Amino acid sequence: MNLSWHCPTLTLFGADGIAGWLDARPALRHITVLVDAAVADSPIVSRVRTSVAGSRRDVLVLALEGAGDAEGVLALGDNLHGTDVVVAVGGGALLDQAKLAALARNNPAARTRLTLPQRSGLILLPPGIQRGLPLVAVPTTVGTGAEVSAAACLAFPQGRRLILGESLQPEVAVLDPLATSTLPDELIAEGVLEALFRVVSLYAGDHRDLPTEDALAETLATRLAQLGHQLRDVRLGGGRSDDRIRLEIAKVSGLTHLGWTYIGRDRYGAKGWYLANELSSVLGLRKMTAVAALLEPLWRAIADGDQRLGSARRLSRIWALLRATAPDALPEDPAEGIGALTDSWLVDRRISADAARLDTVTARTVRAWGAGLPMLGGLRAADVRGLLDGAVLDAEPALS
Repeated sequence: MNLSWHCPTLTLFGADGIAGWLDARPALRHITVLVDAAVADSPIVSRVRTSVAGSRRDVLVLALEGAGDAEGVLALGDNLHGTDVVVAVGGGALLDQAKLAALARNNPAARTRLTLPQRSGLILLPPGIQRGLPLVAVPTTVGTGAEVSAAACLAFPQGRRLILGESLQPEVAVLDPLATSTLPDELIAEGVLEALFRVVSLYAGDHRDLPTEDALAETLATRLAQLGHQLRDVRLGGGRSDDRIRLEIAKVSGLTHLGWTYIGRDRYGAKGWYLANELSSVLGLRKMTAVAALLEPLWRAIADGDQRLGSARRLSRIWALLRATAPDALPEDPAEGIGALTDSWLVDRRISADAARLDTVTARTVRAWGAGLPMLGGLRAADVRGLLDGAVLDAEPALS
């Protein structure tokens, strides 16, 4: 249970604001700008470089390829020797690498925690582990909220792991529409669904009513649905998302990490995330393709009364609110409804896999998140496989 909340991240609107933040901290003279190689020549990187430049500042720009892994993050941390502040520009994977590299620099306790062998897919950082290097995060995608979250995902030899700890929260998040100006609207739609999935999963995954926390979660979920519909209408009309809607989506996505929406909740209530993590890894899918495929069978199981996955009553309540935002009628049934909503937002949820690969996903899910670990709760291999069967086209049922 998460009974506390600490959120030190300052949000700046526009990358030009980094200059003022640095001017107020003249001791931060040696700056490393980490950029995703895919956006190294983009206008947002140019804007950031202009903002951080100064007559008394040394600026080093490093471009990173790919999503990175544990070994690479530790090596990157070593390369940050002498740096006073890190400015990271990129998607969630790049920001996660920056968080962990800044934490690992000159921090033996953090490095030990990241390299300690374990089968669990969750790595919890003790409160005593602190990041000594300030971090400014400039996201070029929407949905993850990595620029404000106390979480990071990283590839390890045994699979992708989720790392949680207050020391991962950036000091500054920069929301600039220029950073997402070239992001395909398909990925923006997935980002809206990702943020919606996050807030609704924790809401419906807990059976308790908490009036203030519920009201905040309901407001965020409703706003995300409205933005998703607006984006859908723009795409169907042959247009492209504009600065306003992208900025609104980015703002609300970050707010879904706001502690008051989940304080006191079951921290492992979003069980669908663990399945999606392994499904996307094994099948080589984007994470949100896996999430979109899993949503309908997951909500079907909850609506049918599987209390291990969540509350049917609370799922029905929040779906009624989401359904009311739709310009066109959506099914009253939550499971049918979320499938219809996903399709209406033009988010692809069609995936295929044979029985052997689903067996692999099941085994990896149980090993990393269940079998005595608390994340899956009472779910067993057969339960996991049943949800996967419902998510995959033409899946072969598991042998009993």
